Amino acid sequence: MFGATKSLLGMETATDTGLASLRNATTWLNSPPLTADGLRGKVVLVDFCTYTCVNWLRTLPYLRAWDAKYREHGLVVIGAHTPEFDFEHDLDNVRRAITAMRVEYPIAVDNEYAIWKGFANQYWPALYLIDTKGAIRFTHFGEGAYDESERMIQKVLGETGAAGFDREIVTVNAQGIEVAADWDNLRSAENYLGSERAEGFVSRDGARLRLNEWTLACDWKRSSRAVALNKPNGRIVYRFHARDLNLVMGPAARGMSVRYGVRIDGQPASGGADVDAQGQGVVTEQRTYQLIRQARPIEDRQFEIEFLDAGVEAFCFTFG
Repeated sequence: MFGATKSLLGMETATDTGLASLRNATTWLNSPPLTADGLRGKVVLVDFCTYTCVNWLRTLPYLRAWDAKYREHGLVVIGAHTPEFDFEHDLDNVRRAITAMRVEYPIAVDNEYAIWKGFANQYWPALYLIDTKGAIRFTHFGEGAYDESERMIQKVLGETGAAGFDREIVTVNAQGIEVAADWDNLRSAENYLGSERAEGFVSRDGARLRLNEWTLACDWKRSSRAVALNKPNGRIVYRFHARDLNLVMGPAARGMSVRYGVRIDGQPASGGADVDAQGQGVVTEQRTYQLIRQARPIEDRQFEIEFLDAGVEAFCFTFG
């Protein structure tokens, strides 16, 4: 398995398992509430997601394509949005994210992890393909296996008598952060900035960092889940090896904006979806920001982001 984020939450026994757990959703987006009884006789694809997870974001072009291709033939795609970060419990954040990501299939908001526990799930992303009798016929955790997943969708739909869909596997035109990772050149792993799960943090000057070490400069407060900037001109410096570098971050209060500049090996960085040609951008909402996308050759590089205003919170680096 590759391209998956594992939850560290302990698993508890669920009262409702499988599709029965849908009745415990916090709320539903893009759809009235769906239930196991109402889905009886349907082929259902449950996809566990959380909107900042880059591993899930890179699967999203396929989920949209499968929904568009097979909905009329009886497939019901359901996203189970189970939050990793506290701000992902915020319904306004989730609504904004799924709208921006052009997600049109039903989303079960799973803030209490009821559906997650009902499937005994441990990963983002995770696929569960369920037949008309409610049996789980196929699972996949993480990125990849897109052809295999679609062939199984076709197989289970075919068992219902569904016909008329194109047997050719979908092709997608992923853009921005949704583009598949450059796995051959990926030497940096997901890393959290909060003290609870951080790896590679050092207190020395950024000029002497080794690969996958990082440091902070200026007045930062570190909590268990994030780092927060108290004064302007704070910097985060990270030595990395990957085509893409992303940072989960957001303003500390709704309505704030925080300006930033990004450099790679001391030069303004461009290419990331959230920087301009001068390597500048603005934090306006809590989400994953794509800050670096570079061309080959991929080598060890020094990333630096400087925040010109106080009030930013940064949670997690991801790479691709």
